[in-house]
Amino acid sequence: MFANRSDAGQQLAKRLAYLRDDDVVVLGLPRGGVPVAAEVAKTLHAPLDVIVVRKLGVPFQPELGMGAIGEDDVRVINNDVVRQLGISAAAIDEVERRERSELKRRAERFRPGGVRTPLAGRVVVIIDDGVATGSTAIAACQVAKAAGARRVILAVPVAPVDWTPRLEAYADELVCLDTPYPFMAIGQFYNDFDQTSDDEVVSCLRQTATALSTRSLPSGTER
Repeated sequence: MFANRSDAGQQLAKRLAYLRDDDVVVLGLPRGGVPVAAEVAKTLHAPLDVIVVRKLGVPFQPELGMGAIGEDDVRVINNDVVRQLGISAAAIDEVERRERSELKRRAERFRPGGVRTPLAGRVVVIIDDGVATGSTAIAACQVAKAAGARRVILAVPVAPVDWTPRLEAYADELVCLDTPYPFMAIGQFYNDFDQTSDDEVVSCLRQTATALSTRSLPSGTER
């Protein structure tokens, strides 16, 4: 059980401390993954950015994911869910159009000016507050690989026991602090799992960037 996302991030950061001397970029999945990722970026003295993905919810049951989309036109479809529920291609396209609009809004909100941290040739650590179906995590890994990441590490505080076989093909390394059973929802493993706001995401990004910039200044230099 984690107290909150910051607590989960601090614990995850200890597990990932071996990356401190590598050329790392930490990417948080908005919104809930960003407070977790901020703690990891702080420990690794690494830049923090977002990797914007959106779940594609089943039209008549939006909380159930049938896939996910990400930046760079990445699209992941869970064919088992689509087939079992008889969801048409037109219905999927309609959901995707709506989610593309929200993805664009979030990318612009979290990255004023549209500047993305370069990933080419670097170790990319993708972080969320947990994994459920894994669709958004898969999309995030594909976005990072498309951007030229040398190595992609997917790291989360908590995931279902079967998460490794479902996601190992999409990341070079999987890191998870706990895989409890039974697993009903990510929030059941947090004392505080309140929704993260856009403003909190922006604050995490700004604070981490300021801390990294200050740390890189020569000794005795004032900003």
